[in-house]
Amino acid sequence: MIPEINYWAVLIATVLAMGVGALWYSKALFVDRWQRLARIEPRENPSIAIPMLVALAVTFLTAWVLAGSVAIAWHFYGGGYLGAALVTGLTLWAGFTAARVITHDVFEGRPSQLTVLTIGQELVSVIVMSLVIGLWPPAGTV
Repeated sequence: MIPEINYWAVLIATVLAMGVGALWYSKALFVDRWQRLARIEPRENPSIAIPMLVALAVTFLTAWVLAGSVAIAWHFYGGGYLGAALVTGLTLWAGFTAARVITHDVFEGRPSQLTVLTIGQELVSVIVMSLVIGLWPPAGTV
């Protein structure tokens, strides 16, 4: 069985999640704190083309996997599509993203505040993606 996926929702979720990251790590929010905790020296005109392309690709992959997982969960459990999207997104975030980031950060000796900052941004991104995917289910599913 191949799950039904609304690729427009995946694309919109990708763009919005990239926007969350851009805002999260902006001067208005947490870039200074992130740079201090991660021990990153600010540079004039850093080249961010490659990191942004990588982020775009993996954010699309995350949204696509989330959309497929939501469809499978909705078929299995039933109920509302939005609820399935939110529960699936939060479950995947906790079980994969947060758990893996915490594990790596503990072994790398990173400050716990940096870990919270990182998984917080990931949580907001997953919630945004889940909302888009849950509010715009694939045609013919609900």
